[in-house]
Amino acid sequence: MPWSIHVVRVDRARPDLEFRSVHAHGASLGLSTVGEMIDNQAPDAGTPVVAINGDFFQMPGKAHAGDPRGLQIMDGELVSAPSGGVSFWIDPAGEPHTMNVTSLFRIFWPDGSTNLLGLNETRKTNGVVLFTPGAGFSTLSRNSRELVLERAGSGPWFPLHTGDAITARVKEVQEMGNTRLAPDQMVVSVHRKWSPKVPAVAPGALLKLSLETSPDLRGVRTALSGGPVLVRNFEVQDWPKAEKDAKGKPAPPEIRTMWEKHPRTALGWNERYFYLVEVDGRQKHLSIGMTLKELAQYMVSLGCREALNLDGGGSSTMWLFDGVVNSPSDDEERPVANALVLVRKVPPVTSTSRGNQ
Repeated sequence: MPWSIHVVRVDRARPDLEFRSVHAHGASLGLSTVGEMIDNQAPDAGTPVVAINGDFFQMPGKAHAGDPRGLQIMDGELVSAPSGGVSFWIDPAGEPHTMNVTSLFRIFWPDGSTNLLGLNETRKTNGVVLFTPGAGFSTLSRNSRELVLERAGSGPWFPLHTGDAITARVKEVQEMGNTRLAPDQMVVSVHRKWSPKVPAVAPGALLKLSLETSPDLRGVRTALSGGPVLVRNFEVQDWPKAEKDAKGKPAPPEIRTMWEKHPRTALGWNERYFYLVEVDGRQKHLSIGMTLKELAQYMVSLGCREALNLDGGGSSTMWLFDGVVNSPSDDEERPVANALVLVRKVPPVTSTSRGNQ
């Protein structure tokens, strides 16, 4: 200690309150502060009540800055693919879940062959990536062969949804990469190193895109990733404590920082309430931060049956009613990729209610 902790408890029985995941600039990539995301909310989305920062993300200075590390679904639209890590989502019946979500995204070529497919991301894991208009002005992908896609038929198209099976026609082929992204068009980017694994296609060819996930998230309107899970069925979870990896090199930061005191953000719940929690840190006279174990123990003390860690450090932010209430460790709000916002929905005006005004 000392600790400076901000907690908002939300009654799950309130029908007028709803969680929404939001992304910087309402797009798939980019960075902005949580406050700016609130300011950009459409009036009909509801009145923002509280917001916390969301997933880990690609930092500034990289080609696809603001790419969330894992899954994001925003008002039903798929804006970031799952990476196999832990995600939070609310199912169509209104029940919250947190578990690992795996991408089964694939592209099917005219010759029947298939490849794994990434979405709006740097091509580290997937050498074949689909870019949508929400990714910005262009794909920012170098050393690649890129296929400009247009809609074929009347089936699903943009915006994307989990579980979609899309048929697309190749409009043109670009050999230089960094293809411009235009409205109502998508681009498949193939890294040159993957060329031997991908058949050549010409304009006019039909491609199939499958956006399946495991578990199946069809119908989900709000989802956000993070990790690790802090609490499962009221039990504090455990994590490996390793200063070095199997090769004797220093363990990556995401492992080392689990056992260090840092600013933290978390989401938890039980049968009656959601809990949004932010812990300030790196400020010795105000708050030194928590280890993940301390954060998990604190979530259990609040009564959380389940709890998920979100991005921390300088990203940790809590916005309440009309402004940021915590003390960010960077001395100001850090631009982040996405956030989880609780809004108060305005009941629709009916003919009866209009007559009673």
